[in-house]
Amino acid sequence: MQAVSRPEIAASAHDRVYRGLRTRIMHGQMAPGQALTLRGIGREFDVSMTPAREAVHRLVAEGALTMSSSGRVSTPELSNERIEELAALRALIEVELASRALPRAHIALIERLHTINATIADVVSNRDSVGYIRTNLEFHRTLYLRAQAPAMLAMAETVWLQLGPTMRALYGRLRRSEPPQYHRLIIAALKAGDEPGLRLAVRSDVTQGLRMLAG
Repeated sequence: MQAVSRPEIAASAHDRVYRGLRTRIMHGQMAPGQALTLRGIGREFDVSMTPAREAVHRLVAEGALTMSSSGRVSTPELSNERIEELAALRALIEVELASRALPRAHIALIERLHTINATIADVVSNRDSVGYIRTNLEFHRTLYLRAQAPAMLAMAETVWLQLGPTMRALYGRLRRSEPPQYHRLIIAALKAGDEPGLRLAVRSDVTQGLRMLAG
């Protein structure tokens, strides 16, 4: 049995912390402005300070965390201008992803989107904000994977990551009682092969709530 080298162990620890924090931030499990400490991260993930620091620096570089000049680390508190900018980015990138996915939108994909949308209805009725954000992103990612445009999808995920805590705040303000209406329009457009309808539905879905928060 081959021994695992110390650098490989360190890389594995860093990756585990990075992925764990990334998922938590993207799914809105942290509120805007929530502070983190390297000591707290290390304790939670049972790692030393080095992989905790490396994971934090990587997330700061992606805009998922902010670091002050004094070294304080926290989730971002986005200005209205920043929310507008990220909403516009979502509209540009995700409309294009949906358009590219349309020719490959087979019946199994449409059925899968129906199933995810039913799950969204359940989490909304249970007032589960984290579950809502997670399943909403699953709906979009499932569609966009069919675009076969990995660089573009990675850009979309970076925007989702920066918006995670803000989406949590938005959910609390909207008080949703039903799943997003535009998801049904997205599914209908996919069934009909209606590209203009699909582009409009995706653009409306990814900007409506964010614009409300920035307004």
